[in-house]
Amino acid sequence: MRKICIATGTRADWGLLSGIAKALNSRPDVKLQIVATNMHLCERYGATYREIERDGLRIDFRVPMPSESDSAHGTVVAMSECMRGFADAFVALRPDLLIILGDRYEMLAVASAALIFRIPIAHIAGGTVSEGAYDDSIRHSITKMSHLHLTETEECRRRVIQLGEDPARVFNTGAIGIYNILHTDFLTREELEADLGTPIPAQSLFVTFHPATLDVVPPREQCLNLLRALHARSDFKVFFSYPNNDTAGRVIIDLIEQYVAEHPGRAFVRPSYGQRRYLSMLRFMTAVVGNSSSGIVEVPSMHIPTLNIGIRQNGRQRATSVVDCGVTLDEISRGLNRVLSAAERENARRALNPYEQPDTLQRIVDVVCNTPLTGITIKPFYNLC
Repeated sequence: MRKICIATGTRADWGLLSGIAKALNSRPDVKLQIVATNMHLCERYGATYREIERDGLRIDFRVPMPSESDSAHGTVVAMSECMRGFADAFVALRPDLLIILGDRYEMLAVASAALIFRIPIAHIAGGTVSEGAYDDSIRHSITKMSHLHLTETEECRRRVIQLGEDPARVFNTGAIGIYNILHTDFLTREELEADLGTPIPAQSLFVTFHPATLDVVPPREQCLNLLRALHARSDFKVFFSYPNNDTAGRVIIDLIEQYVAEHPGRAFVRPSYGQRRYLSMLRFMTAVVGNSSSGIVEVPSMHIPTLNIGIRQNGRQRATSVVDCGVTLDEISRGLNRVLSAAERENARRALNPYEQPDTLQRIVDVVCNTPLTGITIKPFYNLC
């Protein structure tokens, strides 16, 4: 029996990983292990470890981290606590394979610990580019510490190979978030309104705005410009979700909370909506606004426009339904007016999503369950020429 461990630190990565976890848990030849860390264990961010338990799965180990990593110092301290905690987790669980998704700083710590423990890593969503955040460097670093690569597009697959990874271990599976959309039992508008305790009018926007950690324009200034642009469109109700607890994330949370308090009825916020609720809400949104990867990867498959603000997602492959803008008030306002236009909404209804493949879940499960692991931690560098 293969012991496969999933490391998860945020509501966002669990929303993507949950289907994989359920599929693995149903297999008689797999012992699933789940380690929860970071935002999952923080009440301020919604204590989203409960989402894992609500999915009927057991958390085998918890790795607490300092929850307020709102500075470079705090983030590095949090990473060190994460690495120490995963050392204990790996001693206790001794997995045969570790699954990591994406580019979060806590996952760099997890991958570093696994490297020393000689635990093979299956990395989901490598090869993507997001030039405006240090996540970009983290993602490529995790790729070099990983042994199986599950990329979201063929372009991403080629980048991973370009980093020196063996093509035989790099698989274009498509984005698991799209698979989740295609297989979600959506809540109705009435169910959502009762659950949230607030109406969802026909003109609604969903907003997630994270710090762009490599941008020279301060996150506070960017967020204030976004809020001012949203304020000018008072004909739309705005649903906010919290940013991740990246450096300067607390600044954005405080601004959003203040805005919601000053605009009761028109603005609404939750730290986390959970995957099913979030995907269900997208069906009733006019557009998605912010700089989250979800707006680029998943939202196009809901056939609504995305306004992508600033440099955080620069370089990421995107559908034609994604509209990019700068971070000034004028740039955000013009971008917002564009995604709310009839022309862009019609374009979004017809747009094709480059991340979409019909059998993503099965491809991922087949790779992590069936690939031989003997000797896999010794990696020759694959030269392109």
